[in-house]
Amino acid sequence: MIRILSTNELEKMRLAGRAARETLALVGQRLAPGVSTLTIDAWVREDTARRGGRPSQLGYSPEPGLVFPAAVCTSVNHVVCHGIPRADQVLQHGDIINVDITTELDGFHGDTSATFCVGECSPAARRLVEAARRCRDVGVLAVRPGARLGDIGAAIEAEAARLGVSVVREFGGHGIGRRMHEEPHVPCHGRAGTGVRLKPGMALTIEPMLNLGGPAIEFGDDGWTVLTRDGSLSAQFEHTVLVTPSGHEVTT
Repeated sequence: MIRILSTNELEKMRLAGRAARETLALVGQRLAPGVSTLTIDAWVREDTARRGGRPSQLGYSPEPGLVFPAAVCTSVNHVVCHGIPRADQVLQHGDIINVDITTELDGFHGDTSATFCVGECSPAARRLVEAARRCRDVGVLAVRPGARLGDIGAAIEAEAARLGVSVVREFGGHGIGRRMHEEPHVPCHGRAGTGVRLKPGMALTIEPMLNLGGPAIEFGDDGWTVLTRDGSLSAQFEHTVLVTPSGHEVTT
């Protein structure tokens, strides 16, 4: 079931989105060579608590026996998504890292991510990061009442092709509200004019994952970490977006 949020619920979504956005901004300001991804996890826990929230990802279990052990996903270089913070993973000059933060505040969730360059990145890495940001933004611009989910995916896919990067097809955005992941699935590829029609009061995440090489992925041994199959760099940006009567509103 796709939920239509009430006026009061939409306001709570705005507050949760703002909290997640501000925690992500704090982390982005602190990133530097020599920082471990486990340190990033500690920053997220501390700042989320300071804002009265809870890290939605901590303890998330999509299926029996699979529990996410951290407060944030830290996906470095060829990791597409769901990277688990570690004490022995230390950022180096030239790395790129996606930091994916979801904050639960007063029973609602705000979900956002960004990919950052650590120190001076290569031109190819910077091109990929900017392409991921651009693809997220064109996906957001496709959100409006009467549009369809396929319009979002088609816009992202066309922009990625124009920029010469590939779209990971196995993952996409999702509905969000009282739960971190709700219906519908929001693909980052597809055909315009197909899929669920958007209505005011829906809340979605737009989060394309783009690879510098091919789109194929593989899973790591931990059951969470997703990597590019060819070892190429991957980048992602994400916003939580509300469908409004006149278009859309970004909460993050």
